[in-house]
Amino acid sequence: MSSGLKRLARDTVVYGLSSIVGRFLNWLLVPMYVRVLASPGEYGIVTNLYGWTALLLALLTFGMETTYFRFSNRKDEEAPMKVYANSLIFVSILSALFALLGFLFLQPISNFLGYASHPEYVGMLIFIVVLDAITSLPFARLRCEERAWKFAGIKLANIALNILFNIFFLLVCPVIYKHAPQAISWFYIPDYGVGYILVSNVITSIANVLMLNKELRGFRYSIDMPRMRRMIVYAVPILGISIAGILNQAVDKILFPFLFVDKAEATMQLGIYGACFKIAVVMVMFIQAYRYAIEPFIFKRNRDNDDRHSNAITTLYFTIFSLLIYLGVSFYLDDIFKYLVSPAYYEGLKVVPIVMVGEFLFGLYFNLSFWFKLNDQTYWGTCFTVIGCIITIAVIVLFVPIYGYVACAWATVACNGIMLLLSYFVGRKRYPVPYPLRKIFAYILLAAMLFVVGMNMPAEWGVWRLLGRTLLLCVYIAIAVKTEGVLQVLRR
Repeated sequence: MSSGLKRLARDTVVYGLSSIVGRFLNWLLVPMYVRVLASPGEYGIVTNLYGWTALLLALLTFGMETTYFRFSNRKDEEAPMKVYANSLIFVSILSALFALLGFLFLQPISNFLGYASHPEYVGMLIFIVVLDAITSLPFARLRCEERAWKFAGIKLANIALNILFNIFFLLVCPVIYKHAPQAISWFYIPDYGVGYILVSNVITSIANVLMLNKELRGFRYSIDMPRMRRMIVYAVPILGISIAGILNQAVDKILFPFLFVDKAEATMQLGIYGACFKIAVVMVMFIQAYRYAIEPFIFKRNRDNDDRHSNAITTLYFTIFSLLIYLGVSFYLDDIFKYLVSPAYYEGLKVVPIVMVGEFLFGLYFNLSFWFKLNDQTYWGTCFTVIGCIITIAVIVLFVPIYGYVACAWATVACNGIMLLLSYFVGRKRYPVPYPLRKIFAYILLAAMLFVVGMNMPAEWGVWRLLGRTLLLCVYIAIAVKTEGVLQVLRR
């Protein structure tokens, strides 16, 4: 295993401290939410609002993270801090304009989204998105400078604060209010559950800015217009990719309330889907940590030479570890993971394996997307993601009113599968990468066979079913270690 791949693996583990471990801690808020909030419908509101957050964040960052990586690692680039300043200033100005318009038209926007009686929900959402967009560039700078530990430390501190404030508002305050209401009545509003989830996020977003203050100063805030024009030209297709990509992941949560006449039924179904989707987030967390590490790694490996082998081998290892996570979550879904939600949500557990297939395909697509980023042909990514977005929206609009939230899960599979195929076949002609396809398909087939065997073990087997599935998981690990030596990736 080359030293570069070992560094990539170590960085993925470090970023995983903030992404996997951090999101896992945040993930543990779900059991509290589904038990503290009055109904699945209230959790549906949370799911809907954070769907909008993801879309708006992609819009405001404008693809400047990837643009910053690309331009600061160009052979002819002599002033990477000017690239960083350009990126940060552009995102800050765009975010400020968005905030101004958002607060000017707060009530009409709230009415449209169905929160006329709670416009402050939308106001807090705007504030959160703006701060998160601005801090995305300092985080990108930490990744580019390979300061993974500081990145992870700030992310974990932020998550810890979010958890503490959620516990304070949703668990501690109700107890205090019950026994000594006069102590907190000056700021605490009973039954304001959804609002306090947003309040906690507002506080932690402010804390993010404070913890990144060193990355927000110490350089000259000035715009290099010739460089900025080149960056915007590069970023526009990335923006299209980001928006379409987020729509592929979040449009179900955004559109869902508009597809039902009965809004209460819509929010209830969305709440069930959103809570069970969180179980599948184990796969999402791994992919996010991997993305944090792989982007600067691939761009730097290709700065001085055309290194296609690294992209090929990392795709294989991504496949191996992703399938391990898929089998682990699927095998223990009925015996462990389902207890993350309350019985009112159990009916939605059937979507978890489907959602994870979709996320796995997205991860593979991400690996196969570097060819057009490295060649400055990002318009191809825009084409692929727009096609995927159209497929996602079509499946959701046509089938959600009939099949409910299950159609959302299958829309993810269809979208990411099509994008993966398009990127592979176009990339094979324009920038061939020697992906080890036989090995990749062999691991997919192995995982599929183990999945079928494991999931068809009768429930009445009880503990024997759990042991049998654990044995199957060990078989997968043993084969991967034997054939690829995957554990060597984590060694120094």
